[in-house]
Amino acid sequence: MRRGRPRPGATWRVIWAVVTAAVLLLSAAPPSSAQASPQKKSVARNQFERAEKLRTALRGKPQKDRTLKEYQQLVSTYRRVYLITPHALEVPAALLAAAETYQEMGRQFDPKFYQSAIDAYQFLLHEYPASRYRMDALFTIAQVQQTDLGRPDAAELTYQEYIRRFPQSPRVEQARRALDDIAVERVAQKKAAASAVVAEAPSPQGKTPQVLNLRYWNAENYTRIVVDLEDTMKWRAERIANPDRIFFDLHKARLSSTLAGKTFTVEDGFLKTIRVAPNQVGVVRVVLEVDKVKDYSVFLLPNPYRLVVDVYGERVVAAKAEKSAEPKPEAGAPPKKSEPAKVEPSPVETAKAEPPNAAKGKSAKREIASSSPAPPSAAQPKSDGTHSLTRALGLKIGRIVIDAGHGGHDTGTIGPSGLMEKELCLDLALRLGKTIQEKMPWVEVHFTREDDTFIPLENRTALANQLKADMFVSIHANSSRDRGARGIETYYLSFSTSDEAMEVAARENAWSQSSIHELQDLIKQIARNEKVEESRELAQQVQEALSGRMQRYSRYVKNRGVKKAPFVVLIGANMPSVLTEISFLSNPSDEAALKKPEHRNRVVEGIFKGVESYLTALGTIAYNQPKAAEPDR
Repeated sequence: MRRGRPRPGATWRVIWAVVTAAVLLLSAAPPSSAQASPQKKSVARNQFERAEKLRTALRGKPQKDRTLKEYQQLVSTYRRVYLITPHALEVPAALLAAAETYQEMGRQFDPKFYQSAIDAYQFLLHEYPASRYRMDALFTIAQVQQTDLGRPDAAELTYQEYIRRFPQSPRVEQARRALDDIAVERVAQKKAAASAVVAEAPSPQGKTPQVLNLRYWNAENYTRIVVDLEDTMKWRAERIANPDRIFFDLHKARLSSTLAGKTFTVEDGFLKTIRVAPNQVGVVRVVLEVDKVKDYSVFLLPNPYRLVVDVYGERVVAAKAEKSAEPKPEAGAPPKKSEPAKVEPSPVETAKAEPPNAAKGKSAKREIASSSPAPPSAAQPKSDGTHSLTRALGLKIGRIVIDAGHGGHDTGTIGPSGLMEKELCLDLALRLGKTIQEKMPWVEVHFTREDDTFIPLENRTALANQLKADMFVSIHANSSRDRGARGIETYYLSFSTSDEAMEVAARENAWSQSSIHELQDLIKQIARNEKVEESRELAQQVQEALSGRMQRYSRYVKNRGVKKAPFVVLIGANMPSVLTEISFLSNPSDEAALKKPEHRNRVVEGIFKGVESYLTALGTIAYNQPKAAEPDR
């Protein structure tokens, strides 16, 4: 039976009703992976991977440059996974992604797409009632109804259904709080009507900006909270005792469905919990329950807009008191040799990192050689014969972050016999880290993940930024519908084709206060040019070494070259960063080879040789080599 293209503007309810009817005519049994032919399952998997890459590319563009047509194309690409076969393992994830995309379209283009999102979530629940996404789908429907569409009665029924169906869910308490909020809001509206007080409420179909997301992380002397905003907002801050808490009211704002009624429990730092909820009509309140906090600061950053809050604890004050209490040297006594001052970065200086509440990367610790270093050698020119500012300044590499692609529920590519990209990349990353530790003991190695954990793409370079890494290497495996495709390619991030896109990479580094205004041009130059130039050099070294090593093993391996693309995992990195696709996991021969430890070692050796060549060109290797022992006289 041939399935026609759905007419533009048709709702998911109508689209999927037709599709479901067609499928039921072919088979009356519920969806089962056993009912789909291996060929169809393979085609559906490739379609899903194509949709995921399309989504990654779209998110890599500045929000203002994304078009409605691109979002509609993305939804259609995810929908085709179901149309190929409803029995593929990737179908529930594709339906979930399509629903989430409709939510984004509602926020960015037209609130009518919120109903499309609800229809997509409901279709997922109806057709795949045992899916692991069922709880999130139902809860999100309630949030969209309550927050985005302004339908508290419908939201109330959905929250009640959620509590009835999933009484053991960890979000049951959140659903109950949402029901309480709806009841309180209903009473408040009745009182307002009775007293003839008319409040000007923001229309769900209006342009009232949303509070989109909230992130936080703990530093040594302060905890930072970042509230992502859709547009600039007026805010008011106040602190209340017993219990100690700081709250921020964001005026003429509304909560996104992903944040409505959320409470974040903070395990460490100077915070206990963070709560986000509507306080009154048109006002969103963020409440921080703090612990032993002496002071706090808050400032608004543009492009994109976000409210940055830093809370400072007693440990900072105690350190300052100890320093001021140091005894002064007696008269005539020789002055003590002063230690370098440890200067805490200002909020603006550290705002460029803004790591979310990501998984903590673990450092690989080791002994550092105590022998004196040899005289440093000058950095070599780049491949084009020129010297970059990085090389002219004699900058070296001392800390490397290795990123194992995918993880957790994100399996990545799955080979013909079942090898998952997430497992392969983790093993290669750990092997590479061990090799670097053994052969370059002066280099500090960190990992974005050391187990099967899902880490959001945006958090990976944020972690590298927080660690002040000098290099970021992300390891992935490629995939193609052509099972015969083979080869290696390495990517670096470059927005050189668009001035607007280049500004995204430079925004955080370009932010400065008036007191350091004179550094604006230099910061922009480093952010826009140095990182791109050095990333390209690093990519070339890794590509040449890795492909050369693999071609010695097999003459069928193709050097697919160095490429540039807007990978989300590379965006925002403040250091040379590359993403290497070590081979095509979709190729049966490559998958079979990658199962063997000796072949994985060859891959690691190739990546390491590329990193080593790059460090040699910077003069890092020579700088860290110990002096040769002088002969006895």
